[in-house]
Amino acid sequence: MPDQESSLRKHLDNLLRMEGAHLSFAEAVASFPAALRGKKPKGAPHTAWQLLEHMRLAQEDILDFSRNPDYRERKFPDDYWPGTEAPPSDDAWQNSVKQFEKDLKAMQKLVADAGHDLFARFPHGQGQTLLREALLVADHNAYHLGQIVFLRKILEA
Repeated sequence: MPDQESSLRKHLDNLLRMEGAHLSFAEAVASFPAALRGKKPKGAPHTAWQLLEHMRLAQEDILDFSRNPDYRERKFPDDYWPGTEAPPSDDAWQNSVKQFEKDLKAMQKLVADAGHDLFARFPHGQGQTLLREALLVADHNAYHLGQIVFLRKILEA
């Protein structure tokens, strides 16, 4: 079982890093034109800023749930989306990117630590496990990363 568990942890790490089948998070956001970060084409539900902040906020919440026995549930949708369509500044965009990457690394570290049972239910949850939360982060991030990439293609067309 140790070999299977180690292999699973490595697969989760790759999945969390969003590498392999598509553009990485860093590639998608690093060169996103500042002038387009708050633009919403007709029919699009969100701007790149809203998507980035939503990814950051949701991931931060899942990470908090995964390591904090005193976790407090947030209010949806208010606590998961920014209040503005555009970032207030370039610094706000950069800070969001840095915090997202920091929290992603923290989730990777949590998953990589064999001292954390991937299958144990969190006492403060309703059946959730670290494996489930890691998969949720990976799935949610991949979904919205795809939206950011597609949004950029539309805006630059």
